[in-house]
Amino acid sequence: MGSVGDSYDNALAETVIGLFKTEVTNRRSWRSREEVEWETLDWVDWYNHRRLLGSIGNIPPAEAEAAFYAGNPGHAMAA
Repeated sequence: MGSVGDSYDNALAETVIGLFKTEVTNRRSWRSREEVEWETLDWVDWYNHRRLLGSIGNIPPAEAEAAFYAGNPGHAMAA
């Protein structure tokens, strides 16, 4: 991670927003704000809990995080 204010500070957020736009918002037209909100919640759930990441053994991020904290009990889990 970069320091506050440099280009690395926002790179991850911009990447995730780009993925969201490509995979969700740009694929169809929406009838209501509520419809977009529900689709956003569904995508965030998938992104954090169900997508498989090859770089960590084809497991979801939430599973990798749980395994990390199970093996490192001295680290407090974020609330």
